[in-house]
Amino acid sequence: MHCWYEVQSCVLLTFLAVAAYSVSDAQGQVSPPTRLRYNVVTPDSVQISWKAPKGQFTGYKLLVTPSSGGKTNQLILQNTATKAIIQGLIPDQSYALQIIAFSDDKESKPAQGQFRIKDIERRKETSKSKVKDPEKTNASKPAPPEGSLFTCKTPAIADIVILVDGSWSIGRFNFRLVRLFLENLVSAFNVGSEKTRVGLAQYSGDPRIEWHLNAYGTKDAVLDAVRNLPYKGGNTLTGLALTYILENSFKPEAGARPGVSKIGILITDGKSQDDVIPPAKNLRDAGIELFAIGVKNADINELKEIASEPDSTHVYNVADFNFMHTIVEGLTRTVCSRVEEQEKEIKGTIVASLGAPTDLVTSEVTARGFRVSWTHAPGKVEKYRVVYYPTRGGQPEEVVVDGSVSTTVLKNLMSLTEYQIAVFAIYSNAASEGLRGTETTLALPMASDLQLYDVSHSSMRAKWNGVAGATGYMILYAPLTEGLAADEKEIKIGEASTELELDGLLPNTEYTVTVYAMFGEEASDPLTGQETTLPLSPPANLRFSDVGHNSAKLTWDPASKNVKGYRIMYVKTDGTETNEVEVDRVSTHTLTSLTSLTEYTVAIFSLYDEGQSEPLTGSFTTKKVPPPQHLEVDEASTDSFRVSWKPTSSDIAFYRLAWIPLDGGESEEVVLNGDADSYVIEGLLPNTEYEVSLLAVFDDESESEVVAVLGATFAGTTTIPTTVTTPSTTTPKPTIAVFRTGVRNLVIDDETTSSLRVVWDISDYNVQQFRVTYLTADGDRAEEAVMVPGRQNTLLLQPLLSDTEYKVTITPIYADGEGVSVSAPGKTLPLSAPRNLRVSDEWYNRLRISWDAPPSPTMGYRIVYKPINIPGPALETFVGDDINTILILNLFSGTEYNVKVFASYSTGFSDALTGVAKTLYLGVTDLDAYQVRMTSLCAQWQLHRHATAYRVVLESLVDGKKQEVNLGGGTPRHCFFELMPGTEYRISVHTQLQEIEGPAVSIMETTLPFPTQPPTSPSTTSPPPTIPPAKEVCKAAKADLAFLVDGSWSIGDDNFNKIISFLYSTVGALDKIGPDGTQVAIIQFSDDPRTEFKLNAYKTKETLLEAIQKIAYKGGNTKTGKAIKHAREILFTGEAGMRRGIPKVLVVITDGRSQDDVNKVSREMQLDGFTFFAIGVADADYSELVNIGSKPSGRHVFFVDDFDAFTKIEDELITFVCETASATCPLVTKDGNNFAGFKMMEMFGLVEKEFSAVEGVSMEPGTFNVYPCYRLHKDALVSQPTKYLHPEGLPSDYTITFLFRILPDTPQEPFALWEILNEQYEPLVGVILDNGGKTLTFFNYDYKGDFQTVTFEGPEIRKIFYGSFHKLHVVISKTTAKIVIDCKEVGEKTINAAGNISSDGIEVLGRMVRSRGPRDNSVPLQLQMFDIVCATSWANRDKCCELPGLRDEENCPALPHACSCSEANKGPLGPPGPPGGPGVRGAKGHRGDPGPKGPDGPRGEIGVPGPQGPPGPQGPSGLSIQGLPGPPGEKGEKGDLGFPGLQGVPGASGSPGRDGAQGQRGLPGKDGPTGPQGPPGPVGIPGAPGVPGVTGSQGPQGDVGAPGAPGPKGERGERGDLQSQAMVRAVARQVCEQLIQGHMARYNSILNQIPSQSVSTRTIAGPPGEPGRPGAPGPQGEQGSPGMQGFPGTPGQPGRPGERGLPGEKGEKGNPGVGTQGPRGPPGSTGPPGESRTGSPGPPGSPGPRGPAGHTGPPGSQGPSGPPGYCDPSSCAGYGMGGGYGEPTDQDIPVVQLPHNSYQIYDPEDLYDGEQQPYVVHGSYPLPSPYSQSSYPSPHLAQPEFTPVREEMEAVELRSPGITRFTRKIAKRSVKAPVHKRANGKKPSQ
Repeated sequence: MHCWYEVQSCVLLTFLAVAAYSVSDAQGQVSPPTRLRYNVVTPDSVQISWKAPKGQFTGYKLLVTPSSGGKTNQLILQNTATKAIIQGLIPDQSYALQIIAFSDDKESKPAQGQFRIKDIERRKETSKSKVKDPEKTNASKPAPPEGSLFTCKTPAIADIVILVDGSWSIGRFNFRLVRLFLENLVSAFNVGSEKTRVGLAQYSGDPRIEWHLNAYGTKDAVLDAVRNLPYKGGNTLTGLALTYILENSFKPEAGARPGVSKIGILITDGKSQDDVIPPAKNLRDAGIELFAIGVKNADINELKEIASEPDSTHVYNVADFNFMHTIVEGLTRTVCSRVEEQEKEIKGTIVASLGAPTDLVTSEVTARGFRVSWTHAPGKVEKYRVVYYPTRGGQPEEVVVDGSVSTTVLKNLMSLTEYQIAVFAIYSNAASEGLRGTETTLALPMASDLQLYDVSHSSMRAKWNGVAGATGYMILYAPLTEGLAADEKEIKIGEASTELELDGLLPNTEYTVTVYAMFGEEASDPLTGQETTLPLSPPANLRFSDVGHNSAKLTWDPASKNVKGYRIMYVKTDGTETNEVEVDRVSTHTLTSLTSLTEYTVAIFSLYDEGQSEPLTGSFTTKKVPPPQHLEVDEASTDSFRVSWKPTSSDIAFYRLAWIPLDGGESEEVVLNGDADSYVIEGLLPNTEYEVSLLAVFDDESESEVVAVLGATFAGTTTIPTTVTTPSTTTPKPTIAVFRTGVRNLVIDDETTSSLRVVWDISDYNVQQFRVTYLTADGDRAEEAVMVPGRQNTLLLQPLLSDTEYKVTITPIYADGEGVSVSAPGKTLPLSAPRNLRVSDEWYNRLRISWDAPPSPTMGYRIVYKPINIPGPALETFVGDDINTILILNLFSGTEYNVKVFASYSTGFSDALTGVAKTLYLGVTDLDAYQVRMTSLCAQWQLHRHATAYRVVLESLVDGKKQEVNLGGGTPRHCFFELMPGTEYRISVHTQLQEIEGPAVSIMETTLPFPTQPPTSPSTTSPPPTIPPAKEVCKAAKADLAFLVDGSWSIGDDNFNKIISFLYSTVGALDKIGPDGTQVAIIQFSDDPRTEFKLNAYKTKETLLEAIQKIAYKGGNTKTGKAIKHAREILFTGEAGMRRGIPKVLVVITDGRSQDDVNKVSREMQLDGFTFFAIGVADADYSELVNIGSKPSGRHVFFVDDFDAFTKIEDELITFVCETASATCPLVTKDGNNFAGFKMMEMFGLVEKEFSAVEGVSMEPGTFNVYPCYRLHKDALVSQPTKYLHPEGLPSDYTITFLFRILPDTPQEPFALWEILNEQYEPLVGVILDNGGKTLTFFNYDYKGDFQTVTFEGPEIRKIFYGSFHKLHVVISKTTAKIVIDCKEVGEKTINAAGNISSDGIEVLGRMVRSRGPRDNSVPLQLQMFDIVCATSWANRDKCCELPGLRDEENCPALPHACSCSEANKGPLGPPGPPGGPGVRGAKGHRGDPGPKGPDGPRGEIGVPGPQGPPGPQGPSGLSIQGLPGPPGEKGEKGDLGFPGLQGVPGASGSPGRDGAQGQRGLPGKDGPTGPQGPPGPVGIPGAPGVPGVTGSQGPQGDVGAPGAPGPKGERGERGDLQSQAMVRAVARQVCEQLIQGHMARYNSILNQIPSQSVSTRTIAGPPGEPGRPGAPGPQGEQGSPGMQGFPGTPGQPGRPGERGLPGEKGEKGNPGVGTQGPRGPPGSTGPPGESRTGSPGPPGSPGPRGPAGHTGPPGSQGPSGPPGYCDPSSCAGYGMGGGYGEPTDQDIPVVQLPHNSYQIYDPEDLYDGEQQPYVVHGSYPLPSPYSQSSYPSPHLAQPEFTPVREEMEAVELRSPGITRFTRKIAKRSVKAPVHKRANGKKPSQ
């Protein structure tokens, strides 16, 4: 016990040790105690209690100071204490109290307060009395009604911010209960700008401020805002929302006031999806007292973490939203009490005015910190506390400096990060508001000037400029080659090093090197470089020497000193033989055992430890086998002579020596050893000349050419020293003769098919001439001789016969005679045929053939082809000698062709190279019939993979009648109806691929005979499937629902099965399936959409779910836009089951970005009333999903990470779809806004696209002359069946909105602007205008079945009858009917809640009250807008922007088609005409750039591109010897891969082709004459634009009636539109007359749309003609000959990566990777455009027939003069004519009958059974009728017998501006004739 005595007081302090827990906390500041409380123990002692702080600390300091001055008393307490008693206090004295938690070297902030014993006792007594009063009243009375709720009457004020959970889990209905709870809560407080302020924020996924504390100054304004609080929807992120209100709501700029209690109230229904503890603590630490209210699924523990203590008064939890009202009073009492207590605490705490520091300045900004400076706060500041944390999130940190310091440096920050800064002034007992600001640190400095140098094949060095302050560097390097990129290596070095060597690299590989400057653990931006290691050095300078016939010597310069050896590959260039040898580190090598006269290609590789180098290549040709030289004959005798020669090689194995007498006889032969050089031939005949031939055979079995010489024996014994003998002369005795020979080594070579070259050596230069004679060996041709000079030793003999042996003799001619002749044989080459016929590139109408050239030179090739199995002519073409491949076009599919290729020579054609080629089969398989009935049958088939369409023909074999239908390429079945029973039919299916059509595939099938019943299928007893139960939210759903499912390749089979499961679950949640409930259709899409089943396909949930499970995966690309169009055109049609008046909903599921446009078609369909939900998975493009989905995106767009996450969105999607599918109030879109209700104008067909099909309706300019309105002419009686408009009836609360105008010719009697009639034409609900009595009446049946009416009258009601446009809102609730005219409320009356209506009747516009039954009459009026909105607040939000006098340009959207009067050159926008038919095909595109001149030949036709196939697998990469660039492929086709040649340069990129008919770039041809260019084709005539339908003929002009008597004076008209006077002044300077005339002329031309002298021409292709002769040279040549065969490369290192191509197909989502973030990669180089194959468009639809133009009627009579006009600027927008009531003439207004569309006119009697009895008694409006009231004029009383019913026809004339005169027969409707016909020329009945 401690006691201090000062002045008169002795303060005695004791403490009670109470068990408290301590929680280990992170090192840092000591948290302060909280929850300071006071309780009087005795008249002079007070018990102080507090809540212990979290974390570790040593104890407490308790400081008590008298407020009047005096010594501060201090007490040290243990850390377990939470209470202390202060004794010896003076009751009237105020005391200041501080409790500080401390540890060894740190202290917490003080928990401080001020108290006085008298104040504590007074507050205690007040709280007791408040508790007792309710008990007294409750003891004797029941619970008070809501009207007597508790009201907080304390003068204390507060700033209360309410945080409302607006997530999807609450639901719209429950949110209404939340609004009611908030209304009761706010009502309890005295709310005002100077009183208690209330702000509100709503949150879900993201929070938003609904209104700030200072937004409203009165309680009524706040309550009104509460009642109109919109429902947000989304996820539940409570922690984010708590932070949001701390940073946004409790701010001075938001209305928060200093020194005022701060209260936060949270209302939530579920557990938060993020952490709530830190945000809640921050709010509480900021002095905000938190209350937490949980409903339904809220987590009570989480609520306790959020709320302030104690939990018993700050946490509320109720089981359901319906019970929220039970906690209102307790909550408001607690909040009221705490506001009062807080005010006293605040006043006791704030000793003096606390000022905050000002002028926050940041400077010295670096990557790791910056300086913060400020201006001192006023007063005695003890310290400044600087708090800072990253904006993107992170733990706040703080720096505390002395109060005399006004600057500090924040250190160790993250680079390139924005920080939030707050500076607080700390006074002795309080802290100021924070001075706040932001600053962003700089990026960490990065290394610079990276250089990669000293590059070898396995290493490189890197150096860079260092960075000051860096702690080191990290270097990452990795190869860029595909497959090796993961082999990344990392090196870390100290800050002193800026250079290092990277070794162990792969040769000839590009590496990326990245350098990071490290600052501790943080890295700078990367500095990146790329360099390629050198390839392994190949040898150089390959040389060939000593080339013989079977050997050659190779010499090269050595490679690097590191080479280990060499590998030598040598191949015959024709590729028939490959050899390889490895040698050591030498630089020469001799190749042996070669083939003579053969070209060899040699490649030498350097071998290293790391692999082998690129090759050094070269080629040489071996020489021919050398024949023996100097063959001579000597030493002749009468029976022998010696033959001698000189050997030419050392590897001759043997010689073959032969001789034969020239005059005939047996040939003899001898084989000699290879080392022989002479031989004596004996046994010869005397005096005989012999031809001696010698042949050398070598070791490799090659043979030399034959060398021949003539020798002769002689008759005598005289030895004659000559080398050659000749026959003896006529002298009988022996003589001595001298034989001279001037010819030696006669050789015949260079053989062709028509020539031989003769070469010889001249041995005697005394020869003057040589006589060369040649003769066929057979002797069938005369010998021919050629004389050549004596110095010439060669001669070309031509032309010769092919494949013929010739004997060639050369005789030297001397001056004194002839020498010895020398002869040799020679043979021309045969006419060799091409070889090796190959067929490739087979397609459905084309194929390619290739062949090898013959050894003989040709002049070209002739190709002949003819179908084998079908009749057809043989066609042929001719190509040049350098072509060995051709693409044959225009073939039949699936047909075998006999192909022949002839080589053309100057002497004729070779034998044919023949073969058989076959095109691909373009036809379906498995064609089968099913569901064969008496009058119908169906066919199904297996889809063809490339088909784009099918033409299905059904032909009766009895009478030959045919039915034909064209189907899409994804349609595998079709059914035919209206067939004859018992008739045999042929079903033929033609498969089409763009313009190609395959042969028919046919089957025969017979329909069942008439008496035969269709066989019943045997029943199967499979167990019934488990059908999922319907969800409650879907019980009322009634919609046409279509799912568009992505079936592209990227989905995969497994994921597609997950989609099917998702569809099964989603559809299973629906209740009723079929025409009376929800209809479901599914489209699977990829390249083409495929309708799995239509809306009307299934009537039960069981069959529908079974069909979903049978859907097969399709595969292909992603064409979402095409699928949406398919849904609009195929699914949402009457034939497919679409219903009118039923919500149309599409759910699109995709996993990737669409490859076509989705924005336009989805936007158009949304404007047409479709609702889109978009579900994206994995790689889907979120922005594209937003464009597809309806608005708001938060409700209509879903995104999940993978297909397993479908379950997360399933419930939410089902809820939204079923809410949208509510037929009672479907969600519709109008002017970009979504609302629940009905667009009645569309439902009645009163829209621009459809009004022309509604009889008795014309379109005219409405307000501002830019909005369209629709004139309902007299007795138009526009109606629709109720079941198509409101199939489920009307909602209980709704607003009917009209924008209309009463016309001068509107009858002065009551009519229903709109009403619903039952089956007996009795009115059920409607709005009635009495044009005579100037009243408005609403009527309906209430919930008890009683008819009720409310009638409104007065000045505001009367003005709607004065002839201007007015906007009328009729607001119907369960208790009242309210009228709002021109956005001003004019009346409200009480009604009973309505009963529901029958949907078996019709809804009618303008029906006169006196009408009876089907013979109804309706009034003329103009209607611009008609909507029914399922809400009563719609009228309050409307701004009446369509009315000129009320339009506020700042707050209203822009007018449609707005323009100014100066735009004289622009005409009005006319109604769109029907689409025109397609034009004829235009001229062919420009020809490609011409190549070099090519040979003569016909130009091939352009092939069609094939559809794109699925992506193929990734091919391996590797190094190889690149071939020469192959020639470009043939036009229109991708060429074959050429044979690899020598290293070549890459060819240039081909130019991209155009879509459609333009030809692709031609191939370069060979040199040759240029053929003349063909004449250009004619330019196609553009298709004629569609025109409106035929204009009705002009009726005869009626007689002019006598002028009527003057009518009574009319009432004073209302004031005109406010725009008129201003516009008159604005356009007075314009030449108005010319302008309006120009507009009218343009208006006429646009409406008529009849082009002058336009002819629509369509051509039909005839059958192909006979093949023509080869034409003049074509513009392109054929493909060049292949290059030489290259070496097959050994498996080398992986090749360098190619340039980046176009993105491939989406792959399946991979598993998440693990690892740290890699370096920023360098930008890749741009790749060339990859080859894509765009799918071809579908065939164009045939155009509709164009009707002839109607005749112009004669001009009508001149109308009366109108009032003086003025130029209205709005008249040049939209329609080009002003509005008045002057009756225009036919010359003034163009008359046009717009084309009908599919909009159906419903006859009321069509709705009922044809057997129904004719109506005899017609109902009237049940009493009490509004027209029995005295306010109605007597002639207009609604009496049943007012108009007698007549069965005969009445002719009623309808007449209005812009409509031709016609009459309409109004008679009793016939069920068989629902379309009202018109009759011309009848006068109106009197």
